[in-house]
Amino acid sequence: MDVSGLIEHLADEGTRLVTAAGRAGWDAPVPCTDWVVRDLVTHVGGVHRWADDVVRTGATDLETPLNREVGVGPPDDELLDWFVAGHAALVSALRDAPADLVAGTFLPASSPLHFWARRQAHETAIHRADADAACGERATWASAFAQDGLAEMLHGFAARRSVAVAEQATIRLTATDGPSWLVTLGDQIRANPVADTASTDLNRENVRQLEVSGSSSDLYLWLWNREAQVVLNGPPVVADLWTSTVRVRWS
Repeated sequence: MDVSGLIEHLADEGTRLVTAAGRAGWDAPVPCTDWVVRDLVTHVGGVHRWADDVVRTGATDLETPLNREVGVGPPDDELLDWFVAGHAALVSALRDAPADLVAGTFLPASSPLHFWARRQAHETAIHRADADAACGERATWASAFAQDGLAEMLHGFAARRSVAVAEQATIRLTATDGPSWLVTLGDQIRANPVADTASTDLNRENVRQLEVSGSSSDLYLWLWNREAQVVLNGPPVVADLWTSTVRVRWS
């Protein structure tokens, strides 16, 4: 997705997160995490302030004071206003930033501006889904945005050389509303979109294969180890390889 589209998603997702957090209440547990909603809002609000600082100052060293303050926020009666202000500042910073922004990054991207717009859009989207889940609801997105999230995870976090999987295996992500993906696990995770995973000739003997089928939104949630309405066809151990290895602890 282009930068402007990602910024608009960031703007919308932040608003949705605030609304869901208000419905859930500060002490509501957040499924698939060790957090309650208070922790969730404090985390995302801190990330927004850190990202805003990097974009506005052009910092190349990402270990800034605001980076170290992520997870620290104000009292409950000030928390929503604090989040809203930080989210608005980040959206404004990205809209005002030059196309040739110079700033540090930590995942592949076409430019630093694209990186920060994309990372913060998906950071906020996944955590908005967490806030929805705390209300007993399941988040959905337009296929194009969810597919961009698949690409960011598969070509970014999962592709890091530090993310090695204990054994070789293959995951076919079969989307019902967009491109599907072929993911190979091993010393380094590799992934490519394919027109039809069912017709893909893997040519890999003795490699366990798992198919995960669902909407792009649910595949996006599944890759982020969130509850998702997907159908698994194949050995459950392959799903366990993904969920136990590819876990973004701080995003």
